[in-house]
Amino acid sequence: MRSLASIVLGFETVLLALVTPVMISVAGVRPAVAVPVCLGLAVLAIVSAGLLRFRAGYVLGSVVQVGAVGLGFVVPVMFLLGLAFAGFWVAAMVLGRRIEQAKKAHQAQTGQAQTG
Repeated sequence: MRSLASIVLGFETVLLALVTPVMISVAGVRPAVAVPVCLGLAVLAIVSAGLLRFRAGYVLGSVVQVGAVGLGFVVPVMFLLGLAFAGFWVAAMVLGRRIEQAKKAHQAQTGQAQTG
């Protein structure tokens, strides 16, 4: 689960960094507002990726998803991109849990076969 989540956050970091000039040039947001908001979310994504071995990393990652969708109020295309990454985030959580459960079941089955 952790590796899938870190991949999503890594790509989202790039997206959040690239939306900064879009906010400034297309949406007309002042650089003093756009830079801290977008790059702050990008830094938060990096920090949360580093904390994924703890529950706090997943909580911060979810905050990043909400922030990315919230940027859609300024740059409407971010509703679409933010929701896409939020979907990737949920998929990483669901698929990651399934993979971990399958690994545990396989290890338990393999361990029983070796002892039997």
